[in-house]
Amino acid sequence: MMRRLVSILSVVLVFTLIAACSSGNSPSPNSGGTESSKPNESGTPSASTFKKLGDEPLKLTFYSSGPTFTDVEFETMIAGPIHKKYPNVTIERITPAATTTPEEVLSTHAPDILFTSVTQRLIRASAYEDLRELIKRHNFDESRLKPIAYNYIKEVTKGKGDQIFALPFNVNQHILYYNKEIFDKFGVPYPTEKQLTWDEALELGKQLTRTESGVNYVGLVVDNLTGLSKSLGLPYLNRETGQAALDSPEWIRTFELYKQIAEIPGYVAPDGTWNWTRDHFMKDQNIAMRTAWLANMVGPLEELRQQGVEFNWDIAPVPNYADHLGTTREAQIHSVSINSQSKHKDEAFQVLAELLSDEGQRIIARNGRVPSIINDELEKEYGADIPVLQGKTVQNVFIGEPIQEHYQHPYQAEISVRLLEAAEDIATKGLDVNSAIRKATEAINKDVETLKTTIGEY
Repeated sequence: MMRRLVSILSVVLVFTLIAACSSGNSPSPNSGGTESSKPNESGTPSASTFKKLGDEPLKLTFYSSGPTFTDVEFETMIAGPIHKKYPNVTIERITPAATTTPEEVLSTHAPDILFTSVTQRLIRASAYEDLRELIKRHNFDESRLKPIAYNYIKEVTKGKGDQIFALPFNVNQHILYYNKEIFDKFGVPYPTEKQLTWDEALELGKQLTRTESGVNYVGLVVDNLTGLSKSLGLPYLNRETGQAALDSPEWIRTFELYKQIAEIPGYVAPDGTWNWTRDHFMKDQNIAMRTAWLANMVGPLEELRQQGVEFNWDIAPVPNYADHLGTTREAQIHSVSINSQSKHKDEAFQVLAELLSDEGQRIIARNGRVPSIINDELEKEYGADIPVLQGKTVQNVFIGEPIQEHYQHPYQAEISVRLLEAAEDIATKGLDVNSAIRKATEAINKDVETLKTTIGEY
C-alpha cells in the first residue's frame, strides 16, 4: 500500500513540474509570436528570446567612417531595402561636419550600425561589438562569405582576442578609369579588356600627358606610392617590430615605378600641382587614366550625373607588373558592424543579415558594388540598376584576381602621411629613390616612437 502511494505521489509531482515549466516559458497569447528579451544565465538573450526585426516600430542609426559611401548609395542599398521589407523599421544616417573626428561622433552619438573598413582607430575607441555571440544566436552562415573578405576581417584580431568586429558588405576592387574624350582628342586607342603591364601603361601615359589650349592633361595617375604599393600588397610597417618596412625589394620596385610616372614631362603642372585626385578626373576632366578603388568613383560619378555633369569615360582592368599579370591590387573590404554602445544589437544584427542575404547583395551588385558573398550569378547583374554604368564595359571589373589586403598595423594610419611626403619629394624635388626611402624610413621610425607613448604599445 505504502509503495503504491509513493508511486502516485511521484506521478503527481512530475505533472506539477511540467505544468510549472510550461506556464513559465510559453509566450503570451498577445505577444504576436514575438519572444521576450529576457536574458539567460550569461546575461545575454538566448537563441529563442531575441526581438525579431519588424515586430515593433524601430529607428536604427547608421554612421559611415572611412570608405566612400554616398547618400544615394545609403538610401539605395541599405535604408530603402530595409524599410521596404520592414515598413516600421527606419534607418537614419548620422552625417556630422566633415571636420568632425570619429571619436567626437561616438562621444555624442551611439549609432547602431557602423560602415567602415575595420580601422585600428575605431578598435582603440572600443566602437565595435564582438559579433561572435550574435553570429551564433542568429545562426548566421559564415561559409557564404568570400574568404578574401572575411579572412581580412579576422586577421585584424588574430592572436589578439580573435574577435569578429564586422561582416564584409562589399569587396572594393581596383580598376582603371579612363576618359575617352582625352584619348579621342589625341588620337590614342582606348585600353581594352587586356590587362596592361605597367610599362605599357607608362607609354600610354606619356602619349596623353600634354598641354593644349592652356589645359594641362595628365596621362596616368596612380594614387601615388600608397596606390602603387597595393599591386604587391605591401605593409608599411613590420608587424612584429613596428618599424618601417620600406627597405625591401618590393618597396624599392614601387618607388622606382612611381618615379618613372612622376618624371613624365608635364606630370607636375606649371602651377606645381602633382597630387592628382578624384576631382581632377571627374570635375576638371584633365586626367586620361586613373587607377582607383571601384567604390571611390562609381557612387560619386552617379551623384555627378544626377547634378547634370556627364562625360565619356569607361573602365579597364588595372595594370600590374609583367610578372604579376592575372592579379590586380589589394581588395579593400567595406564592412558593416554593430556599435558596442547600441541598445538594439539583436535587431541591428538582423539588418546586417538582411544586407548579406542573396537579395541584399543582389541590390548592391546591381548598383555598382562587388558583393561579399559567394554567388557567381550576382556578377552577371553588376551595374544593371545604376545609370552611370549603363553602356560601360562593366565586365572589365572582374578581369584579374584581387589579392587580400595586407595586415593594417595599429600605427599605419598615423604614419601614412610619410609616404605622401616621399611622393612629393620625388615628384617636385627630384629626390632619388634611395634617398626618398631613407628619409621616409627615418621619419616613420621617429613617429613610431612617439606613437608608442601616445597610443600605446601594440
